[in-house]
Amino acid sequence: MPALEWRPLTKADAQSSADLLNAIETADRIGEYYTAEDTLQELIDPYADLERASLAAFDGDRMVGYVKARYKQHPEKVHRIFLDGGVHPDYRRQGIGTRLVKAGIAGAKTVHELHHPKLKLTVDIHKAEHIAGTKELFGAQGFTPARYFQYLEHPLGTAGEVAIPDGFRIEQWTRDLDEDFRLVRNESFQDQWGATPLAANAWQNKFTNHTLQPEISFLVRDKASGAPVSLVLTLSWEADTAATGIRDAHFMVIGTVPGYRNRGLASAVVGHALRAAAEHGYDQASLSVDSASESGAPGIFERAGFTPKARYVRWAFEV
Repeated sequence: MPALEWRPLTKADAQSSADLLNAIETADRIGEYYTAEDTLQELIDPYADLERASLAAFDGDRMVGYVKARYKQHPEKVHRIFLDGGVHPDYRRQGIGTRLVKAGIAGAKTVHELHHPKLKLTVDIHKAEHIAGTKELFGAQGFTPARYFQYLEHPLGTAGEVAIPDGFRIEQWTRDLDEDFRLVRNESFQDQWGATPLAANAWQNKFTNHTLQPEISFLVRDKASGAPVSLVLTLSWEADTAATGIRDAHFMVIGTVPGYRNRGLASAVVGHALRAAAEHGYDQASLSVDSASESGAPGIFERAGFTPKARYVRWAFEV
């Protein structure tokens, strides 16, 4: 292993993190590019304890690898802590990845004991299946595949009118409606694998930040009761557009509360978002879906015209 400096991440590492992730993209080809603003958003995540649960490797001023853990605020029964990280392509197969994964597990245990010591702990890593060496690296540390997710895309062109079921109306995201969006997300995800409720600060950090696209984010409301019942929240990354020339509308959050499912609301709001994205000059829409989702989401997206482009593995280590 080369002589490197090892220390926890800090907010000052935003540009170094972006440079590293963009270098990783040249090898892994997952279609993700970053600006310092993007990585800073992750570094100031209120549930990422950088001091206790992160580690970065530096060769001089160059960050060549990192890991950080994100814990949950309101888990039930199982506390799933998510590890994020990577190693620069020029520094792989030198033991750096192994040290980072071990450090991530240790950091996860530390923050778990601070926040939810009475619950069972599971450590998760989410990576594209095609990335070389992940199976060997994670398997050697006791991780096994727990779930598979599909990344899907939909080319955009001229879109027709989308019918909204009788008794409902669609509203575009505004700051005043943001809390309704969050509440629908939490209620609609309560029966989804691995999901936990998001507090307002986590919601704002992860979703309603500089990447939010209000003109393609919609809420469905029951006219009779006034209750918000379904949503699509769309994000887009300027770094991706600059690197690829493709303007992508990523449907980051899609959900319908359980009592309103099977009424065509998800299909309607997705169709409405596709039409809006086309009208605003986006080239494609994309989303990720749990392959084993029990809500029928994969079928909804297939019927809407989305096609699979890549598969991701959720690796899990039960502590």
